[in-house]
Amino acid sequence: MRSRYSAYVLGNEAYLLATWHPDTRPAVLGLADDAPVKWLGLDVLACQAGQPGDAQGTVRFVARYKVNGRAQRLSEHSRFVCQDGRWLYVDGQVDEAH
Repeated sequence: MRSRYSAYVLGNEAYLLATWHPDTRPAVLGLADDAPVKWLGLDVLACQAGQPGDAQGTVRFVARYKVNGRAQRLSEHSRFVCQDGRWLYVDGQVDEAH
């Protein structure tokens, strides 16, 4: 989770796509086409499983950022699976309350 957040901060679309499960991965993210984002921080709120030997895991997090000077928050419950020793992002449920 932290490495994917760092990839968003750096605009590393290739890493994000490489760590996305092929069944749910988009063809492109288009980060360069989006309005400039200033990432402010990541808080991991909870993790379930996701340890060595686990096949899947979940992470609940809040990421803070600014777009056009306006503060925003993304609160998500993300699902990951481990394939060939690598953790891949599957999908996430966005918490609309944040």
